[in-house]
Amino acid sequence: MNVEEAEQVELTVGAVAPGGHCVARHNGQVIFVRHALPGERVLAEITEVHTGFLRADAVRVIEASPDRVEPPCPYARPGLCGGCDLQHVAPEAQLRWKADVVREQLVRLARLPEPEIDALGVRVEALPGGTLGWRSRVRYAVDAADRAGLLKHRSHEVVPVQRCLIAHPAIQELPVLSGSGARWPQAEAVSTVASSTGEVTVSALADGTATVVRGQDEVHEEAAGRRWQVPAEAFWQVHPAAADTLTETVLTMLAPVEGERAWDLYGGAGLFAGALADRVGPTGRVTLVESSEQGVTAARENLGDTPGVEIVAARVETALARRRITGPVDLVVLDPPRTGAGAAVVRAVTGAGPRAVAYVACDPAAFARDVRTFGEQGWRLAALRGFDLFPMTQHVELVGLLTPA
Repeated sequence: MNVEEAEQVELTVGAVAPGGHCVARHNGQVIFVRHALPGERVLAEITEVHTGFLRADAVRVIEASPDRVEPPCPYARPGLCGGCDLQHVAPEAQLRWKADVVREQLVRLARLPEPEIDALGVRVEALPGGTLGWRSRVRYAVDAADRAGLLKHRSHEVVPVQRCLIAHPAIQELPVLSGSGARWPQAEAVSTVASSTGEVTVSALADGTATVVRGQDEVHEEAAGRRWQVPAEAFWQVHPAAADTLTETVLTMLAPVEGERAWDLYGGAGLFAGALADRVGPTGRVTLVESSEQGVTAARENLGDTPGVEIVAARVETALARRRITGPVDLVVLDPPRTGAGAAVVRAVTGAGPRAVAYVACDPAAFARDVRTFGEQGWRLAALRGFDLFPMTQHVELVGLLTPA
């Protein structure tokens, strides 16, 4: 018997799955359940019906897991804000949840043997600062009543909120949300930034244009021993400790030495390129490739006077295919978007003959697919570290070291 949308069914919840879900089964149908934990018995409401699987929300817990806690945010409930997937999960259990997802992706998509995964010691490490008040960049959607809020899960419907608890304290105090009486009649979204140097920016977004209503259109960040100037709407890591953590990890894995040549692909404002340039010195060379106009501008402002740094404004695929970057290379940093680097980029990188690649990934599935391609080229995943850059959500950041086998 098939289950229909809005129907409620009693389920025993199984293992975690990507996307903040756990897997359950009912009459032979696979159901991906949010707001649940492995081993729980729940009453779940079906939210989506697809060929081959269903989606559901746990609306009542019948038998709770010992890892279940009361969500600190009143909006982290079924049918409300979709921003936090794991507020009902104890902090330590969130780390185990994410490590389990990473491991499952390495088995299923990277097709690594279990002993090889065991040797990597897959785990996810917490960053300083706790699970709340960490997000230094928050974009709020605006509803039909001109109120700023956050989106429901897998929906364009806006939930007006009084406060977002994972937002940086300086952002929580801004008069942006409906509790302050703020209205945004000309905006489609409202972007907020709290930089590591104490600068705060609020921008109204409409028709692809950002209008600054508080602060400046550029902010300053401090990381990796440098001060960075970054457009408020350009990419920068949202956790205050992320930039230093990732840079230190990449440098430790690659161990660059004086005179080496390095590529920083998807280089953004130049965080990794700057750190590599400091290590390879004036006799070395670092080539940064970035396609975003904002990222290229920021990289040139930040690294324009750094000896041995070349900045290439192009898509990484194009730069590699058309040999916009040439010559021998010793080290590569790959920090692609959520979709991953892709097979063409991986083959081009391995074909260039570096001694090591540091792969920074925000999506375990895309990372695992690319690891499989590296393996097909005769490379191996030699080390892996996971970081909880996004507490209370299902997202996790990975840094992998890949070397010729």
